[in-house]
Amino acid sequence: MGIIVGLPRQNDSEKDLALNFEKVLVTQTEVEAPFLPAEWYPQSGIQLTWPHEKTDWAYMLDEVQTCFITLAREIAQRELLVIVSPDPEAVKRQIGSDVDLDRVRFLKCDTNDTWARDHGAITLINSKKSTLLDFKFNGWGLKFASNFDNLITQKAVQAGCLKGSYQNCLNFVLEGGALESDGVGTLLTTTECLLSPNRNGQMNLADIEDYLKKTFHLQRVLWLDHGYLAGDDTDSHIDTLARFCSSDTIAYVKCEEKTDEHYEALHAMEEQLKTFQTLEGKPYRLLPLPMADPIHFEGERLPATYANFLIMNTAVLYPTYRQPIHDEKAKMILQEAFPHHEIVGIDCTALIKQHGSLHCVTMQYPEGVII
Repeated sequence: MGIIVGLPRQNDSEKDLALNFEKVLVTQTEVEAPFLPAEWYPQSGIQLTWPHEKTDWAYMLDEVQTCFITLAREIAQRELLVIVSPDPEAVKRQIGSDVDLDRVRFLKCDTNDTWARDHGAITLINSKKSTLLDFKFNGWGLKFASNFDNLITQKAVQAGCLKGSYQNCLNFVLEGGALESDGVGTLLTTTECLLSPNRNGQMNLADIEDYLKKTFHLQRVLWLDHGYLAGDDTDSHIDTLARFCSSDTIAYVKCEEKTDEHYEALHAMEEQLKTFQTLEGKPYRLLPLPMADPIHFEGERLPATYANFLIMNTAVLYPTYRQPIHDEKAKMILQEAFPHHEIVGIDCTALIKQHGSLHCVTMQYPEGVII
């Protein structure tokens, strides 16, 4: 992202510069504009916000904590881990010896729920320095309580748990799961989510696009107008549907069963993805992820999606749903997308009972933010 600018020495005149090109009359200064890194940008660690008895997980706490312990173990084996909880000592007892606590940083903080992707800070990089943008989280359009979760980022920075320059963006509602960055100036998102009237209803698409471009220093925004999952509370977060795997590759959920309720919308999404081009004007390499077989809980279909994977420095953690054929196919597609990463499946049948999955409960931070 560096721009090399030639600057005259302080004592050189314009005439000298014009007549003496053979002399070394310029110095090079590297100027880096802030940018929104892709998820594969080198990371320092991952945040988890731990489930407890005062969250919506209370009725199935042991089941979901087992999933979180597995996640924590896999993350801490590879990167540093921040765990946010109102009772860190209780979390330590739950984890026991399963997780290397030397690689865990705890933040004691009240929480409403566990969806770190959506209440965590969104990081900008500038000259290898980090700016932690704190957007307003309002429970996905005022659907759920978020008074504690909306304060987590500010408290994490104040406590020194996250290192970087804090930027208050609480006048704008935005969740990390709604954004996909290629790291070089393109943002992928959905109109269904960002135009939700209970988020920033006073703004239209042009207003929001202008805000995103200015805030994240983008060249463009690619808007997906189609695609949804039954049981999804987020109004079609992009991380449930289509994900950048590199600046020219997008993995997306493909529904091949024409009788499935998702077929029409996901087919329309696929056709729109085919019209998108990279900044170089080439079609994206599109990798179709399988559609999970329907999973129901208490009479409701759950939003099981293989697009909800987490990219780490050396591994990709992806959700599995106890569907061996689909789980393995998703792994093969992700290995094709990330040939140099280890692809690690984690059973997320517990997480989707609260309508989210693996990527939704994690937030990555670039190098230097967690130390």
